[in-house]
Amino acid sequence: MSTKIHATALVDPAAELDTGVEVGPYAIVGPQVRIGAGTVIGPHCVIEGRTTIGRDNRFHSHSSIGCMPQDMSHGDEVTALVVGDRNTVFQSCTFSTGTHKEQGVTRVGSDNWIMAYVHLAHDVVLGDHCVLANAATLAGHVHVGDWAVIGGLTGVHQWVHIGAHAMVGFQAHVSQDVAPYMTVDGNPLSVRAVNLTGLKRRDFTPERIAVVRQMHKALFRQSLTLEQAGQAIEGLRGQGGDEEVQVMLDFLAASKRGLVR
Repeated sequence: MSTKIHATALVDPAAELDTGVEVGPYAIVGPQVRIGAGTVIGPHCVIEGRTTIGRDNRFHSHSSIGCMPQDMSHGDEVTALVVGDRNTVFQSCTFSTGTHKEQGVTRVGSDNWIMAYVHLAHDVVLGDHCVLANAATLAGHVHVGDWAVIGGLTGVHQWVHIGAHAMVGFQAHVSQDVAPYMTVDGNPLSVRAVNLTGLKRRDFTPERIAVVRQMHKALFRQSLTLEQAGQAIEGLRGQGGDEEVQVMLDFLAASKRGLVR
């Protein structure tokens, strides 16, 4: 399968495009860009910076991918953006490269569904199978776990972590960490319940869901300190949800901004 570059597109000769890549009308691809097989770059997209994109991604029109970090301390250091495979990125999204405040790389996983006007700032780490609805904005250094869902018009403060399988409601203001498996909503933001719909869609067994419910109870319904809640969660091992227990304990150990509660 041959590469298809529209006559009006500007692709730098130094860019590396694998077989089957398509570049649409008026798109621009810079010299440090590498694009994997089967990826489609839509009309008027700009792919720049030291950007590596995997296989079978689809970028719709007018997105700016690999742009310079919107960080006033950035001094034109060479940093990077790495995008995985099979992501769908809708219109007018912006993904920045990283900064040397962290590892110098913004990372996007695979199989994500990223709707129009989403912004991923410098040093963001986005997992796999996530859904980011229209105009969700992730500030610098935000980390998002696998299978998380972030509602439209949501703003996520810098350095916040959002756990795997979490659901963040529409137009949320997220300034603290969101625990895995939980649904958060409202203003001020608070934990509403376990993300049961998401877990059932992913074929979690009743035993695993029961363990997640117990973790929710320990963290958010029993007035325990985080240390006490962690001890209670540790005690849930052996009940069919050991993986979920470990994910939660690892998340709590890495949390620096406190939990949305």
